[in-house]
Amino acid sequence: MFNIAVPMLILSKLSTRLGSMNALLLALAFPLGYGAYDFWQRRSVNFVSGLGFFSTLATGGLGLLHLHPFWFAVKEAAVPGIIGVAVFASQWSKRPLVRQFLLNDQVINLPRVNAALDEHGMQPAFEALLRASSVLLAGSFFLSAFLNFSLARYLITAAPDTPEFNAQYGRMLGWSWPVIVVPSMAMMMFALWRLVKGVERMTGLTLEQILHSPEDKKATSETPVQTAKPDDTAVTEPPRES
Repeated sequence: MFNIAVPMLILSKLSTRLGSMNALLLALAFPLGYGAYDFWQRRSVNFVSGLGFFSTLATGGLGLLHLHPFWFAVKEAAVPGIIGVAVFASQWSKRPLVRQFLLNDQVINLPRVNAALDEHGMQPAFEALLRASSVLLAGSFFLSAFLNFSLARYLITAAPDTPEFNAQYGRMLGWSWPVIVVPSMAMMMFALWRLVKGVERMTGLTLEQILHSPEDKKATSETPVQTAKPDDTAVTEPPRES
């Protein structure tokens, strides 16, 4: 809501009253403020969230510099493009990003999956499956980059610091879900489905066994607290009077 709906309403309804640049900066303040609040709550920032934060800053900077609308299209494509390159390149690193996106240990019972893979001798085949999943995941971000660029070039034609630009930018935010998010998410969900089906085939585990059950999450979140009890067996006799 803070990232799309509120900025879209500000850009479309308040540009004339506040002025084009003031309305743009106010609209960008909401996703920036939400990002700062989320960072304050979590006390951590990941790679994707950081790129999104700086992308919002770049939108304001491009508006202040009154650059040609072409550069807004480049900026819109840059963030998913960079993520796609990072996902594709990270498959040769020790910590591939596909594990963060698709093989999250908050959702998947990794100890059980790894134990089953070791038992069936399928770790090499699983690594090959992860590399293929990295390609699919990177492809979803490259698709998002292409769609972002195309939508921005099609809708944004006015110069910055004009009510027309703000209206076009707000319209682009509204169209981003059906045009960009839905196709990209569909491709990402296909990559996840293919990965899970591969794990089922390699390990013999069911989907319920692969995913964390509510009992598993409760067991990991609750750690028993042990209190030291006095030793009842040790009895100290009072000194005898001679």
